[in-house]
Amino acid sequence: MSDFYERNHRQYFESTVNIDPSAFLQPLTARLEPGATILDIGCGSGRDLRWLSDRGFRPAGFEKSPGLAGLARRHSGCPVIEGDFDGFDFSGLCFDALVLVGSLVHVARKRLPAALGSVCRALVPGGVVLVTFKEGNGTSRSADGRVFTLWCKEELEDLFTAQQFRVLEFFRSASRLHSGDVWLGFVLRPTGLP
Repeated sequence: MSDFYERNHRQYFESTVNIDPSAFLQPLTARLEPGATILDIGCGSGRDLRWLSDRGFRPAGFEKSPGLAGLARRHSGCPVIEGDFDGFDFSGLCFDALVLVGSLVHVARKRLPAALGSVCRALVPGGVVLVTFKEGNGTSRSADGRVFTLWCKEELEDLFTAQQFRVLEFFRSASRLHSGDVWLGFVLRPTGLP
């Protein structure tokens, strides 16, 4: 899936960079102190990094596509780590919050608990996580061949409980890119951290 984003990094940047992220970032930032550190995993265009930086937070990005990572750095002025979250050791990082806006949409159901556990190693005790997923059942394939894992709210809530996350806030929003797509957003706090 990463090949798609690298091959189409300029087009993806242009299609996403001007979307106002306020509606889905404010539920997270309302729970953070001024100057909090935030890691945006799968930062894409750097849109959310710039929004967060403009509001006094200290964000950094994480992006697998080198092309997107470069564009995100230039657009946001923030540092961006290049890496694949599947194999990256997040335990060497330390952030007050994590942002995963659409970052886990290509992760298969059975792999999601491990992926969440891995990225949360970058979180300070008491930190918070923002995650969004596409709503639906099973999987869907877009015209460009990308496969998306779809979720219902109750299924995710059960998974979060099993993985020792507490849901602090839930919201549902219509996609601004693809009419008919609905996003499920959660602000979480891991309860199993020391």
